[in-house]
Amino acid sequence: MTTRIVCFVSLALVVLAAALAPPISAQPEYDLVLKGGHVIDTANEIDGRMDIAVKGKTIARIAESIDASGAGKVVDVSGLYVTPGFVDLHAHPYLCNSGPLFPDDVWLTTGTTTLVACGDAGWRNFDDFKAKIIDRSKARVLAFINIVGKGIAGMEAEHDITDMDPKKTAAKILEHPDLIVGIKTAHYSNPDWIAIDRSIEAGRLTDRPIIVDSGILTNTGRTTREKVLDKFRPGDMHTHFYNDRQVEVVSRFGGKVQPYMWEARRRGVLFDMGHGAGSFLWPVASKAMADGFPPDTISTDLHQKSVRAGAPDMPNCISKMMLLGMPLAEAIHRSTVTPAESINKFPEIGTLGEGKTADISVLKMEQGIFAFKDAWGKKKMGSRRVRAVMTVREGAIVFDEDGLGFPLWTEAGEYDKIP
Repeated sequence: MTTRIVCFVSLALVVLAAALAPPISAQPEYDLVLKGGHVIDTANEIDGRMDIAVKGKTIARIAESIDASGAGKVVDVSGLYVTPGFVDLHAHPYLCNSGPLFPDDVWLTTGTTTLVACGDAGWRNFDDFKAKIIDRSKARVLAFINIVGKGIAGMEAEHDITDMDPKKTAAKILEHPDLIVGIKTAHYSNPDWIAIDRSIEAGRLTDRPIIVDSGILTNTGRTTREKVLDKFRPGDMHTHFYNDRQVEVVSRFGGKVQPYMWEARRRGVLFDMGHGAGSFLWPVASKAMADGFPPDTISTDLHQKSVRAGAPDMPNCISKMMLLGMPLAEAIHRSTVTPAESINKFPEIGTLGEGKTADISVLKMEQGIFAFKDAWGKKKMGSRRVRAVMTVREGAIVFDEDGLGFPLWTEAGEYDKIP
């Protein structure tokens, strides 16, 4: 009898404790909801006003109206454009001959959630690049590995054919198959095709594309036609193609796109913008666009020198293509879907599809009088530009220049802790 009484009292105490305990707060249905923005997601044929809900690191839902009453955070993005995070196919965060740029400071602040280090490191120093840049970045950093073992280490190193080893390059790719998306050859100006041939061999061994910055072709005996038609495979890429010292995309006499460029595109060769400090020229880009030959991929070629030459971040490059007549939705497509496809990462990235990683760029379309500089110090005037005002990476707001997600100070309570 005593035992029964003790058990009854114990049970009563447990029930009472449960009743008096503070309620366990319910988990929010969504962690973040972006309300009222103009969503452009060409992969899913979305171009209009939509809400986006994020749960954890992924896109949970996209709909015309989402009940955000139970969301952890709601951000009003009315009047702004919302797109997948940009994919910068040509970036130089490590570039060992002129110093690094930290991805989170340079790319995340411009709506760019994925960048591809374009030949910065070769098989000899890729692990150092991974430890110093990839592993320390919130941004997603991928790589084209340089066919030169030392990577971009100056002109002498980039012409050292004894350090162009397809097998060792392939071995490093297979060691990091999720990070290394292709092979880069850069600045090789000897009158032979050794750098491209060995890059293609490494690509053949690993089923990877190559991307070429071939240096100046003048007086080398090599021609653009031979390069893009006889050497390149479908899926191989030429960057800097609005620099006619590298690629004679437009005839210097007739001002029309060369027939071999059209044929290369029909065969599946891709042409990348790669703005940089010397590779976007208004005369070339204007003539090519007038003839209907846009870049397959819009990219920056940002490095220590180019950040001060024409300010070619992704919004700036997109704005320049708009100035040349490209619709915004198409420019977004060539900054998200096509670069992701070119490195076989679509639809993992480049889309706002439900269940995909919540990498998001929020853009403001600004009206005014703006000067857009090319890489050779010449300008073209325009009346519109896009500016990144918020970046979401893996579901977290990592950049919010205009304070869209901030509370008003008069409503935020006491200043009792540093955020």
